[in-house]
Amino acid sequence: MTDPRLSTEQAELATTPRSQWADIWDQFKRHRGAMWGGAVFLCIILMTIAGPWIYWNDPKFVPTGRDFLELRDTRPIYVALWESSAKVSWAYPLGTDNLGRDTLGRLLAGGRVSLAVGLAAMLLSVFVGTLIGVLAGYFRALDGVLMRFTDLFLALPLLPLLLVAVLLFRDRLSGLFGPEGGTFLLIVVLVGATSWMQTARIVRGDVLALKEREFVLAARSIGTSPPKMITRHLLPNVMSPIMVSATLGIATAIITESALSFLGFGFPPDFPTWGKLLFDAVDRMELYPERVLWPGLMISLIVLSVNYIGDGIRDALDPRIRGR
Repeated sequence: MTDPRLSTEQAELATTPRSQWADIWDQFKRHRGAMWGGAVFLCIILMTIAGPWIYWNDPKFVPTGRDFLELRDTRPIYVALWESSAKVSWAYPLGTDNLGRDTLGRLLAGGRVSLAVGLAAMLLSVFVGTLIGVLAGYFRALDGVLMRFTDLFLALPLLPLLLVAVLLFRDRLSGLFGPEGGTFLLIVVLVGATSWMQTARIVRGDVLALKEREFVLAARSIGTSPPKMITRHLLPNVMSPIMVSATLGIATAIITESALSFLGFGFPPDFPTWGKLLFDAVDRMELYPERVLWPGLMISLIVLSVNYIGDGIRDALDPRIRGR
């Protein structure tokens, strides 16, 4: 005979509604690329955050005297496997640059800056794009003006605009916030202010579709104010494209910052970023190709992993394919 208490518990478990976030997580786990991308992204973040505290070499230290001649231009230790005459040092696993600064230390410290720029610029671009998209989609009077404003930004040549803006405002902001803080603030504002247009268009299209749904019409019929309508009914239903745009915005911001640093318009010379490491290594790329390899590999890995995470989030938040 069966225990009636067990059957009651089984019936309660069967009738308990499943959490929507649990369904989203189950769908996200089925996307292998997103899981691998998330693992790589998490490893890079942990490496760049904890690495400078654990690794023993100062990325800004420049040796002097006889140490400078001995430690400058050392090769990574793995080069000694096939080139016995290479100058290597076990204290510097990835070698040093032409000034004797540790490459691995600069790679870890540069990752902090690049990721910080990417995350901060992404938050700014998502906020501006969501705000403009919601206002343009909900208020018909603002739609034409805001969309023509968006088209204007889409038509601008962004890279020359960024270069001119850096030349005009870098010295002023550096005088107010310091060379590093001023450059960080300038690059974040410039990248965030020039990458919100796609988010605005996507959010506007979803808001236009949601505005004609029955639950929005019912909320409007009982006198719900526009701010409450936007925050309670529209924004929760457009979180899927916003989150996807946020993940892709990180990759866009990192690539833009790397391009500015590579062209020599980024952070000061003694402040490493992945783009700055590429810029410093180009002149001697034929002699020391590994100096270009490692920062380029880090940029490629972070951009690729973020793109896979965005694909997984898009699939997980789409109710039409959830459960497949």
